Amino acid sequence: MLRKVLTLLFKILLIVGPGLFCVGYTIGTGSVTSMIVSGSKYGTTFLWVVALSCIFSAVLMEAYGRLALVTGKTALTNMKHELPFGRRGSVLFAFVTMIMVIAGQWSCLSGLVGLTSHSVCEICRLVGLPLPGSVFWQVIVVAVFALAVLYFLFWFGNYSRFETMLVVLVTILGLSFIASLFLVSPTAGAVAQGLVPRLPNVPGGSLLIAAMVGTTLAAPTFVVRPILVLSKGWSKSDLKVQRRDAIFSALVMFIISGSIMCVAAGAIYDRGGKPVESVMDMVETLRPIAGSGASLLFLFGMISAGLSSILPIAMVAGFMKHDFEERPIDVQAKDFRVLAAVACLFGLIVPVLGTNPVVAQVVTQVAQVFVLPLVIGGIILLVNKKSLMGDHKAGLFLNCGLLLSFAFSLVMSWQAVAGLIQG
Repeated sequence: MLRKVLTLLFKILLIVGPGLFCVGYTIGTGSVTSMIVSGSKYGTTFLWVVALSCIFSAVLMEAYGRLALVTGKTALTNMKHELPFGRRGSVLFAFVTMIMVIAGQWSCLSGLVGLTSHSVCEICRLVGLPLPGSVFWQVIVVAVFALAVLYFLFWFGNYSRFETMLVVLVTILGLSFIASLFLVSPTAGAVAQGLVPRLPNVPGGSLLIAAMVGTTLAAPTFVVRPILVLSKGWSKSDLKVQRRDAIFSALVMFIISGSIMCVAAGAIYDRGGKPVESVMDMVETLRPIAGSGASLLFLFGMISAGLSSILPIAMVAGFMKHDFEERPIDVQAKDFRVLAAVACLFGLIVPVLGTNPVVAQVVTQVAQVFVLPLVIGGIILLVNKKSLMGDHKAGLFLNCGLLLSFAFSLVMSWQAVAGLIQG
């Protein structure tokens, strides 16, 4: 019976398409951390941020997917040749977009490595495995070892199998939060209030909502989407399938992210618990369903989410560079490998600084917000170009969604700046 269920689930996942990748790419340690911190400190107050981010994610995935299927070209290639800024201006726009996407991802990578390394150290303590030296050096050693192993697997092309195993553990963690929702869910009134948009007037609120947007309305997801839909073999005849895929993936993102926030609100905030400030504080969100096993379940899930995300994020620079140069994606190319190695070294910044991993993960997510206006502005111009899109140019509904997304990105960028200034 179990085998039949798993087989059916696998077939469903195959049908879903690139949207599944977008969900896995977007929901990681950064998303889990931001949602738990928000839920533990402010309840469901910022649920509206998650809802709008997911709605706009669907809009942008549809727009970038449509662009790819109609033109048969990737995002950066279209930006270089089709934007109305002249040859030099269009190339500059594409180049700046590429650099900002890479910078945002490498910033997130540093926070991700810090949080994952701390989680490994906590696991070792829980199972009674002694680690020599101070906590600072333990985290450094774990971070270096993890990055070295993952890069080794990438170099020899064995990473995909390893990642498959980790994705299974991440899925278990996500399902655990959804199951926990039925035990510690906040009241319907609290959820309804949380869906009413209002800017934060609480300490740290601006930075937190910017981090949630950065990890949910993730610019790299949209820039990479054309590569995904084209590699799937889709064409103009699959425009409706692509649209359903975009909507489905955004819906799944909202269910998972919203569940995590609501569980944190019900398990910690509503019960007067301590707001999340450390890795082990986050364990409390799964205590109602996992009991004494919550620590191991949560930490294993966070480690899996971290490890399964580190190398894909490190590879973003290679993807972007090859896309910008209009070259076939070749992960074995020398420049691709060098960029991945540099990214891994960049990932050691947070561990070396010894920063609180929870705080670092939230702050580093903010960097992704600043590239959103470029990514959204570029696609607005492209999908409205008649000579490029023909009969498939953006209509009223898509344009309304894109313009609202653009306005939202500007407000969130302003919130990010305000949050960083406030410290």
